Amino acid sequence: MISREQLLNYLTDTLQPHRIKDYAPNGLQVEGTEEITKIVTAVTASQSVIDAAIELGADAVLVHHGYFWKGEAPELVGMKQKRIKALLEHDINLMAYHLPLDIHPEFGNNAMLAKELGLTITGPMELGNELSVAVCAEFAEPQPASEFVKTIERCLGRKPLHIGDDCQLIKSVGLCSGGAQDYIDLAANRGMDAFLSGEVSERTYYSAVEQGIHYFAAGHHATERSGIRELGKRIAAEFGVEVVFVDAPNPV
Repeated sequence: MISREQLLNYLTDTLQPHRIKDYAPNGLQVEGTEEITKIVTAVTASQSVIDAAIELGADAVLVHHGYFWKGEAPELVGMKQKRIKALLEHDINLMAYHLPLDIHPEFGNNAMLAKELGLTITGPMELGNELSVAVCAEFAEPQPASEFVKTIERCLGRKPLHIGDDCQLIKSVGLCSGGAQDYIDLAANRGMDAFLSGEVSERTYYSAVEQGIHYFAAGHHATERSGIRELGKRIAAEFGVEVVFVDAPNPV
């Protein structure tokens, strides 16, 4: 068992959310019970994740994508009301960490993604910014783009959209999980062979083709599973509480 305060202190010390400006509040978003014996981790605090937490008897839900985003309508109606009502009725805490989890150097989404894909992070993509959400990485040896496609599919469980010549060799890869497709231009300016993110836009195709850089869209959800899952494992090891990762399917 762990107290809510203990868990929040651990997450604050580990993720240091105060260091980066974000689009949503990091930390406790919905207050539940003070004593926590079981935690559900997930990418997003969707209704299916909340329902799973209720069924599992969890006291807290810890996610990468929580609520109260910048520009979001403040009214508690419809889908948002249903989600928050379910959390409150079952006394479940909701904790969310967005960019702090993306950039953590050990188990952040980018760090874990690079490790899974056989890449070594060499530094921030934004020069001079140690908190850059996009990073530069590289393979030990150049490999055909087609092989990287196979690696992504094997590791993430889905075939990525690849813009570029399958036969060309790539060594340097810009990397940013989630919806960071517009960093492709910075990757091109840095002279990188490729850029990988979760999502893709219509304009991304032209950025890739006209600047001669490969682009891999590997899925927003798929590229952001590993960080929150690894954080849950560390919490379980540190405090001896039960942590269950719920992988709610999402093709985006």
